[in-house]
Amino acid sequence: LPTLKSEDRKNNKWKSLYQIQRERKRIMRETCSKYKSNNRRIITPYHVSRIFVEDKYRVLYCEVPKAGCSNWKRVLMVLNGLASSTKDIQHNTVHYGNYLKRLDGFDHKGIYHRLNTYTKMLFIREPFEKLVSAFRDKFEHPNNYYHPVFGKAIISRYRVNATKEALRTGSGVKFKEFIQYLLDVHRPVGMDIHWDHVNRLCSPCLIDYDFVGKFESMEEDANFFLHLIGAPQNLTFPKFKDRHSNDERTTTKITQQYFAELSPSQRQRSYDFYYMDYLMFNYSKP
Repeated sequence: LPTLKSEDRKNNKWKSLYQIQRERKRIMRETCSKYKSNNRRIITPYHVSRIFVEDKYRVLYCEVPKAGCSNWKRVLMVLNGLASSTKDIQHNTVHYGNYLKRLDGFDHKGIYHRLNTYTKMLFIREPFEKLVSAFRDKFEHPNNYYHPVFGKAIISRYRVNATKEALRTGSGVKFKEFIQYLLDVHRPVGMDIHWDHVNRLCSPCLIDYDFVGKFESMEEDANFFLHLIGAPQNLTFPKFKDRHSNDERTTTKITQQYFAELSPSQRQRSYDFYYMDYLMFNYSKP
């Protein structure tokens, strides 16, 4: 973690945020050493395929979907001089423009050089809230990828007496059906980054992240990170909601409403599914 400048050490806000970072890293490391035997595994391009590179300020950002990733990519683009303001960057430019380099695009030497010298960070979110946010985004709105690819498979496998229309379009997946798919060891269709474990997406036991931010304290954490790396002072983390901006953000209350549709056993199994993320990032059991 970049050390605090001497004038920042006198600032109680920076000092307390710095302590929070140290504590998050400690818990993450302890969880890794307790549960993971792969501490000495070789880092392959696969392990760093979700990490975006910003060479000017020397930042590596591991993308965790539904935890502010669109806005983080906007910030990286501004840092890199690709845009003058986060407000100017459209959703499709962020996700499909390929303006940001990924770490797996470099050779072995380039990957290791950046891992050893850049500030590595990730932002996470309470696992159930992240899951409900992904479900609402992908299945409750028209989507020409998730409905035909995931929706059709989920409805045909888990819905008794599904209509021809539902089987044809894959639209209208219910949360309970989605959870059945998630917990099925023989899933009819593979995993997706929007509901995969952070543990798998970012390999935190293999890559020693310098900064762990949380969606729940996004503004404070993000602006502290920007301060630490010496970003321009006029650059702050954007607050706008990127997709379906008229929908209410997924909150604890909304999450509880969705989980109320499940049986106690499904709720417990969903928690077990994300157990390592709960433990590693110190979220209490809902």
